[in-house]
Amino acid sequence: MVLYFTGTGNSRYLARRIAEGLEMPLYDLNACIKAGNTAPVQTGRDVVLVTPTYAWRIPRVVSEWLGKTALTRAERIWFVMDCGSEIGNAAGYNRQLAAQKQLQYMGTAQIIMPENYIAMFNAPQKEQARSIVEQAEPALQKVLAQLKAGQEFPPPRETLYDRLMSGPVNPVFYRFFVKADAFRATDACIGCGKCVELCPLNNIRLENGKPVWGKNCTHCMACICHCPKEAIEYGKKSKGKPRYHFEALERKQQDV
Repeated sequence: MVLYFTGTGNSRYLARRIAEGLEMPLYDLNACIKAGNTAPVQTGRDVVLVTPTYAWRIPRVVSEWLGKTALTRAERIWFVMDCGSEIGNAAGYNRQLAAQKQLQYMGTAQIIMPENYIAMFNAPQKEQARSIVEQAEPALQKVLAQLKAGQEFPPPRETLYDRLMSGPVNPVFYRFFVKADAFRATDACIGCGKCVELCPLNNIRLENGKPVWGKNCTHCMACICHCPKEAIEYGKKSKGKPRYHFEALERKQQDV
């Protein structure tokens, strides 16, 4: 089974491609996490977990969900992580997570996809984003070939920098940066509720037709990047930046 968590669609796209290539079922962790559903999942022997990279590891909300959820009949697990640039030493922590779940760790693969973390970085314009997705195809095909053969992914880079970012920096980053305090809706907001619908942690509610953020945020960027009116800002950090989500690329391709 292919499990995935996504903020702006990159991981969903990769998971879908992998599930199609392996003829495996696809399992949406966003829906499970949003519903608080930790019922056992009948995965079968092989599990492929596809996630974005948050602070140089898999998202904390995903590791927490895995800690509470039994993967019935699972024996082996592969991790596929998409990122804007690097995953640090995420593999070391994925190995630990596999051991906690009593699963055979089959490696971690990195695939570069368009950046979406506009609370800190710049997202690409649509044409550049499409180019990045096209450039990711060889890495995706390599991952698919290894999965089909039942092979372990080769170990990714592990430098002192990687260990530092995934180790000491990760909890500091979550503590000081992963907050919803700076999100706000502008006058362009139409109160459609898309942000409420997409938030995997139920951290957004509408008050007087405008979104209000709570304290439980994972910085997935779903709310700000999917807003149809681009009416959400993250303090001054997001002003003037392109909003990115994968489905917009698919729609544009269909329109051409």
